[in-house]
Amino acid sequence: MANDSKYNCWEFMKCGREFGGSKAHELGVCQAYPDNGQQCASVDGTLCGGKVQGTFAMKIFDCVKCEFYNSKYYQHNNLKFTSNCNNNSCDN
Repeated sequence: MANDSKYNCWEFMKCGREFGGSKAHELGVCQAYPDNGQQCASVDGTLCGGKVQGTFAMKIFDCVKCEFYNSKYYQHNNLKFTSNCNNNSCDN
């Protein structure tokens, strides 16, 4: 990337779902493209683990484990969800 402070999720994860990407024809252009690539967790219908995800409430527990979500490139806007879950066991 030319400006590494501006990575988008599709660049970081190399999912190919950006417009013209290698998987865009097969899976569709990502719902986060082009305006929400640094806040993809808040966008319904993004790809994770090869599967299209649901709403924020449905997918946030997967997002908190995501390499991009936990990277310096994700824009949390002062609100970062975390998880105390490990190996499908959560602390209360």
